[in-house]
Amino acid sequence: MKVLPFKIPKPENVTLYVQHYKGESFYEKLHQHKEIQISVVLKGEGTYIIGDCVGDFKQHDIFVLGENLPHVFKRDALFEHETEMVSLFFSKNSFGESFFELPEFEYFKKFFDNAILGYKVKSNKEALSLLLAKINSLSKYQQFISFLEILRLISEADKRKLSSLINLKKYAGDEGKRMSDIFQFTMNNFQREVTLHDVSDIANMTPNAFCRYFKQRTNKTFVNFLIDIRIGNACKLLSKKNDLSITEISYKSGFNNLANFNRKFKAIKGITPSEYRKKH
Repeated sequence: MKVLPFKIPKPENVTLYVQHYKGESFYEKLHQHKEIQISVVLKGEGTYIIGDCVGDFKQHDIFVLGENLPHVFKRDALFEHETEMVSLFFSKNSFGESFFELPEFEYFKKFFDNAILGYKVKSNKEALSLLLAKINSLSKYQQFISFLEILRLISEADKRKLSSLINLKKYAGDEGKRMSDIFQFTMNNFQREVTLHDVSDIANMTPNAFCRYFKQRTNKTFVNFLIDIRIGNACKLLSKKNDLSITEISYKSGFNNLANFNRKFKAIKGITPSEYRKKH
């Protein structure tokens, strides 16, 4: 996947960089960086793209992203006026090339192996959220102790793998900007009709060339990518907006045919929109 390179703004001598982001939105361009990232969402909801995975994030969600794994978190302004996220950035060699090779840290091997394709933490979330929320206020020594405890809790936690991309490498230049522009356009316009001509114009390609280009870099067709984003939006509306009918939700999510919406929703989620609303 071609994405924008991104340099974490940390001082040269910092081994563990803590970023406490609080504002109206996150950095909403598809990007990658050389550091491993652990993030907790303290406020806000929205859509994420991590590798070739599209999904939703909400308060208390915790993510682990591997080195150079393309990602973007886009705030959903419909539900939250402010977003807040705490992230840790580090590498396996931050504390020395052999630090995590010591016998005492063999337990963390799975953490680093699993981080490559990214995952969402499914348990130990309360303890992890508390540690991550306060880590920026600690001394450097206390931060390091908390960091090791965070790695332990994540290593023991249930996880859900996010990406299936296997050929991760650094990308830059025009192609990085092209993929970022495509993703940003789609996430901003999915509620209306989006044609292949629209996005191929953004990419400065013919529709056929664009379809091949997108599939090669994301492991999915553009149409399926668009449907993933639309179904994700529908899920949020089904769980948050009880005053909207399923027909209204389908249209607000970019579908112009209720039967098609129901069919696509069940194919992706395994249940109907009505069943999803009852469960959430």
